Amino acid sequence: MMAAMKALFNTHKFLLLCSFMFVTSCGIQSIPKNKNQVEAALAEITNQYKRRADLIPNLVKTVKGYASHEAATLQAVVEARAKATSTTIDASKLDAAQIKAFSQSQGSLTQALGKLMVVAERYPNLKADQNFRDLQAQLEGTENRITIARNRYIESIKIFNDSVTVPPSSWTNSILYSYEKMPQWDVGETEKVNIDQAPEVDL
Repeated sequence: MMAAMKALFNTHKFLLLCSFMFVTSCGIQSIPKNKNQVEAALAEITNQYKRRADLIPNLVKTVKGYASHEAATLQAVVEARAKATSTTIDASKLDAAQIKAFSQSQGSLTQALGKLMVVAERYPNLKADQNFRDLQAQLEGTENRITIARNRYIESIKIFNDSVTVPPSSWTNSILYSYEKMPQWDVGETEKVNIDQAPEVDL
């Protein structure tokens, strides 16, 4: 009798242990994977922004060849590019202020480029220049990729934050990882427009 009760008690302990391990195992793999996905998505954003920045010197040079007296507009692009490329973001130390500064500097560059394209519309010879047309096409493609990368990042942040705040995976986070919620992407007004509508380029 005692042996049977002891066996039953041990069985209950085993089942409780299995249940606990099952519940707390939720998130053991997914939380780190979600964090890695956030870092990969952020890396893709910065990569696409860098690609855009690399196009700008040739774009400015080409426009200057046809519209050299548009010095103020050209200088605004150069200065916005310099600020955007000097404002970096560290995936391992994300905070709201860092994301805001980065997105605002990129938004200012987007706005400066938009004004440059408006200026270009006034110069038919510039619009007909093949190099300018190629740069416009590359810039449009890059802006589209930026929008896609940013949306993927926003979604990856949502998934990660859910995994560290919503049970049962949040219990695992509390026990094993202690990750905090990550700040979401902070878009300015110019960036909000780009999320909803890709830039149109008249070729």
